[in-house]
Amino acid sequence: MPLPHRWIRRLLLAPGVVLLVFLLVTTVPVWALLALAVSPFVPGRLRPLRVLWIGFCYLVWDAAALLCLFGLWVASGFGWRVGSPAFQRAHYVLAGWFLRMLFWQARWTLRLTIDVVGTDPDTALPGRPELVVCRHAGPGDSFILIHALVNWFQREPRIVLKDTLQWDPAIDVLLNRLPTRFIAPGREGQGSFTEQIGHLAADLDDNDAFVIFPEGGNFTPLRRLRAIARLRDRGHEQMAVKAEAMQHVLAPQPGGLLAALDAAPDAGVIFVAHTGLDRMLTVADVWRELPMDKRLVMRFWSVPPEEIPTGRQERIDWLYDWWRRIDGWVAANRDDAA
Repeated sequence: MPLPHRWIRRLLLAPGVVLLVFLLVTTVPVWALLALAVSPFVPGRLRPLRVLWIGFCYLVWDAAALLCLFGLWVASGFGWRVGSPAFQRAHYVLAGWFLRMLFWQARWTLRLTIDVVGTDPDTALPGRPELVVCRHAGPGDSFILIHALVNWFQREPRIVLKDTLQWDPAIDVLLNRLPTRFIAPGREGQGSFTEQIGHLAADLDDNDAFVIFPEGGNFTPLRRLRAIARLRDRGHEQMAVKAEAMQHVLAPQPGGLLAALDAAPDAGVIFVAHTGLDRMLTVADVWRELPMDKRLVMRFWSVPPEEIPTGRQERIDWLYDWWRRIDGWVAANRDDAA
């Protein structure tokens, strides 16, 4: 389904979420009793009640964020100064606060824990811009990464995301006010994919973090095979052979990262791997795993600017070498983290 026009999303979807939450709040005891009544007939520990609670909490979270964002819009002169440094910072603070709430609820309801191992000091200590290059696997991993960057490492992310995420009204409003590029694969207009990424990565300051997922989507075995076939169709046999040797990641698409490196030559690069949720590939997998009782493990590697290759092909080979390293790390940590 195509994404509705921006003003339709603002005038219909966003108010609709707030109205829906109001209706749910007034009827939540009825829904809770129904979920509790069917729980004995569904395998798992109160699974229907947990799903109801998770959905209810997320909708309340979304509606509360929308109301706060509306308040910031009014305070900025009905959007007149919403792009100023002070209001940009206010939006990052608001995002950090709501992400802390979201993951507090995830720890309590889903028993999800997040551990960071081997973090490089450059990640935690702002002092230069960073390009954050992350694998994509499992539900909510982009939320987890942004939560880590904003709340643990005091970074202000600029993010490349799929345009379909704008179906979520809070994400839509918040990230369209911050430096973000929503990419629609295959859609023309507003410059090419790499041009948009290059513009976003330009003029990073010392506490900025440009975030990109080179795989372009969550890992699944079928997507892995399709990515390898796509490389062969385009005549990239050497890259296809390298991708075949990697079992737990998709072949990275280098165009976006190359554009970001050209636009931010003084930035370091942080590679991020994680494991723990990557076995949950479908909605059925998520339903079966509830409550999750999962430990998600993240690993950060920091590369200073002077260690980044300068030639195009050398950078592509360097990216594939790092992706092979990430694949090996996931293979070594996957069973312990699952």
